[in-house]
Amino acid sequence: MPLTTHGTTHLGTRLRRTAAAAALLALTVTACGTEHPGQQEARSAVPRPSFTPRPKCAQPTEAPSKQTSSSTPTPTATAATGTPHEGNSGDRPPNYADNHAYRMSAELSPDKRAKGEASAERIRYELEKARKEGDVSEKRIAAALARVGCGKEHGVYIWDGLYSVHTGDVCVSGRLTAEELTIEVHGAYAEPQPGTGPCVENRGGH
Repeated sequence: MPLTTHGTTHLGTRLRRTAAAAALLALTVTACGTEHPGQQEARSAVPRPSFTPRPKCAQPTEAPSKQTSSSTPTPTATAATGTPHEGNSGDRPPNYADNHAYRMSAELSPDKRAKGEASAERIRYELEKARKEGDVSEKRIAAALARVGCGKEHGVYIWDGLYSVHTGDVCVSGRLTAEELTIEVHGAYAEPQPGTGPCVENRGGH
């Protein structure tokens, strides 16, 4: 049966609507799959853990050897992506590393460790003089560190015989009492103990 003008009009209208709907759908799919340059940059700019650079102090007077010094204790774990800076990891729960990530310290390259141990020897020399003098007060420890150029801007923290300083390359920490002098080279902490310095391990919890 031949189509009337009225029927033809309705058919044309339906065809136009179908075509318009198809074009809109294609546009929507294309828009969903498109990522603007700004969005791409925002996604790629994911924050990563970082450690604030610090001025240098207690620098070695000559190029240090990469060989580990036997007189300086080696820290247990200093990798920022490894395990917290503490002892044996054999019998820890599965989520231990995640729950203690705030206690991670920066990784030390062989070059940095060698420089750090050379700096530690300079610091040890000055602190040993204070111990032999019989003065292990906070003021005397600060003076000993100042003799190798380490001050407040280097994150110096002294409390109850404990001391720590960032040489610009590594942390040098330990304890000075009338009976003993200990010294250790390690990386700065991602989240150090609040109110101290970059080289003081956080004893809190998350």
